[in-house]
Amino acid sequence: MTEETAEANGVTARYHETEAERVLAFERNEQTAAVAQNVDGYAMLKVRPSADGDELERYYGFDMALDHAAELLGVPPNDLPIPDAAVDMGM
Repeated sequence: MTEETAEANGVTARYHETEAERVLAFERNEQTAAVAQNVDGYAMLKVRPSADGDELERYYGFDMALDHAAELLGVPPNDLPIPDAAVDMGM
C-alpha cells in the first residue's frame, strides 16, 4: 500500500490507497477536505469533506478538484501540498 505525506503553508496532505480508491486528504486547522479516485485511476475525481465523507462533487480535472478542496479549507489552491504519488490523479 502506498502512503505519502507532504506539508506546506499550514496544510498537511496525506495520500493513501485502499483496495478501491486513491485518496488525497488535506487538513488545516481542524478543517479537512479530500479528493478520491478509483484505484485504476481513470474515473472522475470525487471531492469530499473528509477522506471517508460523502461525495460533494465530481470533477474530470485534478486542478478543478483541488480548487474545490482548497475552498473547503479556506486557502488558495497553490497552497495545497501534493505528495509525489498523487500528482497523476485525474483524467
